[in-house]
Parts: sequence; C-alpha cells; structure tokens
Amino acid sequence: MQARLLLEDGTLFTGKSFGAEAESTGEVVFNTGITGYQEVLSDPSYCGQIVTMTYPLIGNYGISRDDFESIAPSIHGFVVRRYEPTPSNWRAQYNLGDLLKEYGIPGITDIDTRMLTRIIRQHGTMKGILTTSSKSVAELQEMIASTSIEELRNQVARTSTPNVYSSPGSKERIVLVDYGAKSGILRELNKRDCDVVIVPHDTTAEEIRRLHPDGIQLSNGPGDPKDVSYAVNTISELLGEYPIFGICLGHQLLSLACGADTEKLKFGHRGGNHPVKDLETGRCYITSQNHGYTVNEASLAGTDLIVTHINNNDKTVEGVKHAKYPAFSVQYHPEAAPGPYDNSYLFDRFIEMIREHKRLNPQKPRQAELTAAAKGVL
Repeated sequence: MQARLLLEDGTLFTGKSFGAEAESTGEVVFNTGITGYQEVLSDPSYCGQIVTMTYPLIGNYGISRDDFESIAPSIHGFVVRRYEPTPSNWRAQYNLGDLLKEYGIPGITDIDTRMLTRIIRQHGTMKGILTTSSKSVAELQEMIASTSIEELRNQVARTSTPNVYSSPGSKERIVLVDYGAKSGILRELNKRDCDVVIVPHDTTAEEIRRLHPDGIQLSNGPGDPKDVSYAVNTISELLGEYPIFGICLGHQLLSLACGADTEKLKFGHRGGNHPVKDLETGRCYITSQNHGYTVNEASLAGTDLIVTHINNNDKTVEGVKHAKYPAFSVQYHPEAAPGPYDNSYLFDRFIEMIREHKRLNPQKPRQAELTAAAKGVL
C-alpha cells in the first residue's frame, strides 16, 4: 500500500506503507540513533511527533517489550528509509510493523530520509501529515493548515500517570514527578533500592510534602516547558526544601523555576550519540538526547544557577546546578545507555546529595507518620 508524507512547506514524499492504515498529523523531527528504535517508539517525549530515523535500516532486530520505556507508544508516525519486516533476533516477539498496527500508528518506508533530514536541518522542524489515504495534496495541505499548534501541545497531560503509585524499596524515599517519564528513570532508582513514589504531573507541593520524600526526581516529558507553568510554580515552592534532580523536561522546568528562560531549538537534539562536556572535570560523555527546547544560557545571568555541562556540537546548556540549594539537572538522559553506562553516575550523585542534606538537616524518626501518610495518599 502507498503512503505519503506531506510537509507544511509543500514537500511531498511518496513511499510504501507499513504499520497501520491511518492518517496522522504532527511535528516532523529526526533521530540520529543507529539502534534504539524501540526506545524511540516508546519514549513519551515523542508524543505529537512524526519521527524520522536517519539510520537507513530499521526493524532488523524486531520488537521486545522488555526494551520499552512506557506501556504504549505516543508518537504520531514513523519514517524510515528501509523497513525490515523479518527480524533476526532470538528476543524478538514480533516485528515493527505489527507494533505500529497494534497502536494505530502509520509508518512510511522507501523514501529519501537523507533529503528529509536536510530539509529539517535547513528550515527547522515543521508540521506534517503522514497518510495512507487517497486524499488530494490540496486536501492534505488544508488539514495541516487547520492543525493548530495548540493541538500539538499539552502532551504532558496525555503521557503522565493519572494516579499515584509506588515502587517500594528499603532506602531513600524519592518522589518521581511524572511529566511523561521513561521507565529507565524508575529502573535506575530501583537499582539503588530507593522507595519510589510516582505522582502525576499536576501534583501540588503540599501533596508532595505529605509523602515526606527524601528527594524529588523531575522526569523527562514532551513539549514546551512553558506549557506546564503549574509545574514551575510547584518546583519553586519545593526548591531548597528537598534535594531535586531534573532530567530533560525536568531540567528545563527547574531552570524556569529558578528564573531562567527556555527557547525552541531549530531542529532539536534527538539520538544516542550527542557529545556533552562536563565543565567540572573536562570529560566528554556520549549521551542520549530527545528534546526540542533548551535553556537560554544568557538568561542564567542573575539567577543562582551555574552551568555544569555544555553540548560540544552547538554549545547549548546541557546541565546546571544551584549555587545555594541541593538541586541540579541535565538536559540529556543519564538513564539511557547508547552503548556504555557512563552517565548513570548522576543518580549516585543524587543519592549522595540526599544523604548529605539529611546529615545537615537531621530530623527525628517518623516511621509511623510516614506509613500513615503513604496509606492516606496511595
């Protein structure tokens, strides 16, 4: 079956369909990862986007649900140069096309993804429509034009958990605020035997206090950080009261809460091979990234935030820490492993920060109070 991808600038790509017979609009972006298409498909941060993979062969190792970062995909479409319908992998449970069909997501193959990527790099991300229908180009253009930016926003509410739930552990209690969290963040906290309580994106500061956390983890998530201004207010209330660690969207929200500003990148950073320099050690890390917005470095002047990491490609801000309070964040994904596990040390740093904060701010044991609070909220 034929599939077509039309960009809002009028560029039309015609290829073959794989996945669902469907029609979907979204922001067309590209990912430079050589592997990891399962993690891309299941990352909630891709909500509202039609994702182009720049690596030419996709689907060759099939689909294993053990590698997913969420329960269900949130992307609006998938674009590849060559789709492999017959995977060669003993772990594969089914192929990529079947997964897309299961969730009603259209896919297109056999198009020039290099050309598409060059267009996005030159002109920036733009709206598009991916369809298997026989509608005319004029009709499709009208559909793109009628899709407002607002319809592609508020993805945090769509991807966040609606309910509080827990992942018990015997050590530090961490409240993980879910703005569209990847499962990898929870896995890293579980590895450290943390007692994790996952809460919805709109949980208030007072509700978080009632959980008596030792620290607060701000997750990744989709969209513009300024669309979730209520989260900025919550973080502002909790800053200095508890140690805070932000990842990706959580990094941007922490920066906004401290008085900095964010801005949209021309075509964003998406892939598992982005070099980031740690300014404190001089070491360069290869990182996994997925974001379309960045913290404006000039806006950090006059705040209490200090830049700790920069992107070696375009020098954008990749990490900050608070000069007075126990709080830090990174733009990239330390829970992801694009090969080595170099960046997982940040979770150890978070735990060390929590323990130091507790040492400097001793409190009486309140196990009964903690138990009662947990039962009341959970």
